[in-house]
Amino acid sequence: MKRAISLLLVLAAVLGCFSGCGRSTDNTGYEPTGDAILKEGQNPEDILSEEEDTQELTLAYYPDRSLNPIFGSDYTNRVLMSLMYQGLFAVDNQKNVTPILCGSYQVSADNRTWTFYLENNATFSDGSSVTAQDVVATYNQAMQNDYYKNRFYHVTSVEATENGGVTFYLDTSFGNLPLLLDIPIVKASDVEADLPLGTGPYVFADGAGGASLQRVANWWCGSLKIPATDVSIDLVEVSSPADVRDAFQFGNVSVVCTNPMSATFAEYRCDYELWEIESGYFMYLGCSVFYSDFFESGDLRTFLTYAVDREKYAEEIYGGMVEPVTLPCSPTESYYSQSLASQFGYDTIQFVDHMRTFQIPTDEDTGAQKELRIVVNSADSARVQIARELAQELTDLGLPAVCEEYSGSTYNDVLYYQNYDVYLGLTRLSPNMDLTEFFRPYGEMSRGSLSHETLYSMCLNALENSGNYYNLYKKLAEDGRIIPVLFGYYAVYAQRGLIKDLNPSRDNVFYYSMGKSMDDIRLETEYTE
Repeated sequence: MKRAISLLLVLAAVLGCFSGCGRSTDNTGYEPTGDAILKEGQNPEDILSEEEDTQELTLAYYPDRSLNPIFGSDYTNRVLMSLMYQGLFAVDNQKNVTPILCGSYQVSADNRTWTFYLENNATFSDGSSVTAQDVVATYNQAMQNDYYKNRFYHVTSVEATENGGVTFYLDTSFGNLPLLLDIPIVKASDVEADLPLGTGPYVFADGAGGASLQRVANWWCGSLKIPATDVSIDLVEVSSPADVRDAFQFGNVSVVCTNPMSATFAEYRCDYELWEIESGYFMYLGCSVFYSDFFESGDLRTFLTYAVDREKYAEEIYGGMVEPVTLPCSPTESYYSQSLASQFGYDTIQFVDHMRTFQIPTDEDTGAQKELRIVVNSADSARVQIARELAQELTDLGLPAVCEEYSGSTYNDVLYYQNYDVYLGLTRLSPNMDLTEFFRPYGEMSRGSLSHETLYSMCLNALENSGNYYNLYKKLAEDGRIIPVLFGYYAVYAQRGLIKDLNPSRDNVFYYSMGKSMDDIRLETEYTE
């Protein structure tokens, strides 16, 4: 959860309008069950003792979008998927890893070879056993799809072993590979199907009375406690984010997941509980390192961070539902250093001081000052607004700048041929906040000659020891190849008091644990391939 809702702020919001939500940036008041919006005249302490009416769980879904968890990227449908499928592991919103389908594992001394063994009694909803071949097929398919492929940049192969295990071979040392292995496992024969078999507590059904999720009668986990307890969960068909919002606000839909950074996000104004979970969406400025006249010395890259008014963008453009960042990861991560981050925040005095000595490049023919060209994808209205405002702010601070908007293939061509000075990008980082593709030679994100041997090596070191990011982030901030702007969150809304144990995490709204730890299942025997 990103942050708790301050009860005083919530009360002020309720008194000021019919409904809505006040927010604070304080994360110390985290409560796993969410924070209730106060009803008018209600005291904060009443929430703890109030008995809610029993309600049945109802969910929204898009019938025309895939329910395959390997490549189905719609976050509304992924609410259903968290009840229909399971991974080798589950990850909570604090990045704690717990075993699910994995019964035991072992890892080589160099952390480059990991082998996982399945729970002996794990079965799909049709009663067939989960096999190593199912796991291998799932991961090989996931490597090819955009939704998960950024987790596999360092995985060279996934193979079934003769003794029923699944081995992951890596090209570098990983201190915590299981963090990336919460990908839902499906039957090998179904990896490309829109509705594959899963191992979760519910199965999709579409009958005369409409679509629903039905509890699996002989679920392999038995009576394990999970947030959803209904035998049948009705599904409401939707066709747009506005439909989802209306079904929640005015209908009987119980829980929804939204992405405030989406261009189609619909604002919610009603009585609800809210959880905000890091989504991995990261907005940044990428510099054309070698092909821009503005960055010949590299100094300007370092100082651009002081001209970026992140707080204003977060509040005015995203309504406070994203987080301003100066380091390239979620502020909820344990290795996000607030003291380091504070050194690179919005500071116009520092920027103007630097501009006094900076030589603005000029046109050879006319002698006129050139403008810093900020390129943005015109399909994202929020990014366009930020790029326009940034261009104006830079101009006002003494650095002439212009926003150039391109769409589709034209935008991609502009980036490919490095025909820009700066671009405003948006990407989705993996759960371990891996940045290697920005700095690896010919990496997928290394456009604009961002690749850098030292930064790449530091990224690998961070992966090896599961969190040595301080020196990496300091070096990156001083270099300025990419300049962090905003970090995104999924907003999970629930009808107040309906689900007491809801503790959503990234890609797993109905998170639950088997009650085992990683230490419980680690094999201490000598590793053999």
